Amino acid sequence: MSEQQLTPTLWVSAQIGPDRVSALSEQGFTDVICNRPDGEAEGQPPFEAIRRAAETVGIRAHYLPVVPGQFGRAEAARMAALLASAPGKTLAYCRTGNRSASLWAVDQWLGGADKAGLMSQVQTLGFDLGPTLERFSPTTTEQRDILVVGGGAAGIAVAASIKARQSAVGITIVEPASNHFYQPGWTLVGGGVFSPEKTRRDMASIIPPGVEWIQSAVTAFAPEDNRVTLSDGRTLQYQQLVVAPGLVLNWSAIEGLEDTLGKNGVTSNYRYDLAPYTWALVKGLKGGRAVFTQPPMPIKCAGAPQKAMYLSADYWLSESLLSDISVGFYNAGAVLFGVSEYVPALMEYVRRYNIDLNFQHNLVAVDGPRQIATFVVTNAEGESHREQVPFEMLHVCPPQSAPAFVRHSALADKAGWVDVNPATLQHQRYGNVWALGDVINAPNAKTAAAARAQAPIVATNLLAAIGYHCEPRHYNGYGSCPLTVERGKIVLAEFGYGGKLLPSFPPWLLDGTRPTRLAWWLKERILPPVYWQAMLKGREWLTQSEPATREESTH
Repeated sequence: MSEQQLTPTLWVSAQIGPDRVSALSEQGFTDVICNRPDGEAEGQPPFEAIRRAAETVGIRAHYLPVVPGQFGRAEAARMAALLASAPGKTLAYCRTGNRSASLWAVDQWLGGADKAGLMSQVQTLGFDLGPTLERFSPTTTEQRDILVVGGGAAGIAVAASIKARQSAVGITIVEPASNHFYQPGWTLVGGGVFSPEKTRRDMASIIPPGVEWIQSAVTAFAPEDNRVTLSDGRTLQYQQLVVAPGLVLNWSAIEGLEDTLGKNGVTSNYRYDLAPYTWALVKGLKGGRAVFTQPPMPIKCAGAPQKAMYLSADYWLSESLLSDISVGFYNAGAVLFGVSEYVPALMEYVRRYNIDLNFQHNLVAVDGPRQIATFVVTNAEGESHREQVPFEMLHVCPPQSAPAFVRHSALADKAGWVDVNPATLQHQRYGNVWALGDVINAPNAKTAAAARAQAPIVATNLLAAIGYHCEPRHYNGYGSCPLTVERGKIVLAEFGYGGKLLPSFPPWLLDGTRPTRLAWWLKERILPPVYWQAMLKGREWLTQSEPATREESTH
């Protein structure tokens, strides 16, 4: 489809390639806007290639990617701002041109334009605005007392914790998903211990009693005005904001990975639908190379890539297959585990399973049909080269980041994570904003156990800040990583800020630096009910915190 004129200065089109940019310059275009996320389809030209081609001919290129049906007012306003700043003709493109036209139309509609006229204008180009405009209405602002963004482990736990202390306070959770997952269980799904269904429940069933649930997504924060914008077009004003949307798994950051996940021997326990495939591959592999990867930090549960490897190798050992299977661990980092006290026990299993350790190896591409993984290898001098590794089985842990609506907000630090005081979990600049879970920039491990410890601290500190009689609490960075080194034994790593060991049990009962059957029993039998029946219901078992200092409590 060629360029189609929508306004005197705006044209829209389907995906363009770098070879089209020179002709656009000759036609008088000064700006190009990409409304399509990179990696959306196989063979799609990346925006960076368009940008470089545009730069050579003096065209300004802008990246404003949106997902169909998920953009909101903020994206429409950014589109309008880009168009207003363009000195001449602008071409906006996506897969078909529909998203580009819709972004323009939504801004016009919210600015008071006639809906029928807009729909007619866009329909002449072959696009249907009906489903898009139905999501929006002229701006209305709804008031909320405590607004929690995210219905994962951290969001549900903090809402329940607040309710357990002050049942009369008004709390609203914003979460688009229909299902809630016990993600720590996916390691055991991939190891053939749990069924995947055991880790999933309907979101409605775990929303705490008395808490409102808005099934929508946040698209933008305006902390200066105490507002958030939702993907359904609504604006919510809050008195206190708790940010807990978790992080995102960037599968598309590894070339070719999305096209081969779930087939060609490529899997990951980081996804509900793929963990069963991990177990199927483990049972089916009789020989060859099994590769397990770990990307640069930070990631959710830094031990999970190793857990998958140890459980797989233990199964192959029990089936007398390990002598025919080469197991390799390819870690973008420089150490096996970040807290040194746990490394000796892990190294015993590395030797038992004859695991080939490869550090400073960052996975950048996967050729599924040929079963080849490509790594960028960095040496001690900082020099790097590419290395191709064949595989029969590949378990991938993808790169991870904060969600885009967090990264591009005033709440984020330079790396994109929510900027909090690491002790109180209060935002560093906005006193009525709090955050917990995987999205924060505190230097703790991103685990469910960390969220379990953080929830009562945020609840207590928030309530104290708004006048309730609660003693402010201090977060010590506690996190836990039960490292499943074999079926039936776990190295229970528990630590806080600076790698300080923070064991929950005395060493005579459970020495976390050694593999124990008691730790496995906790992981398999005790922690799931603690999660569903305690953590998500405001019953604070297995949590630890300390009173805040005077300086922390007055932040």
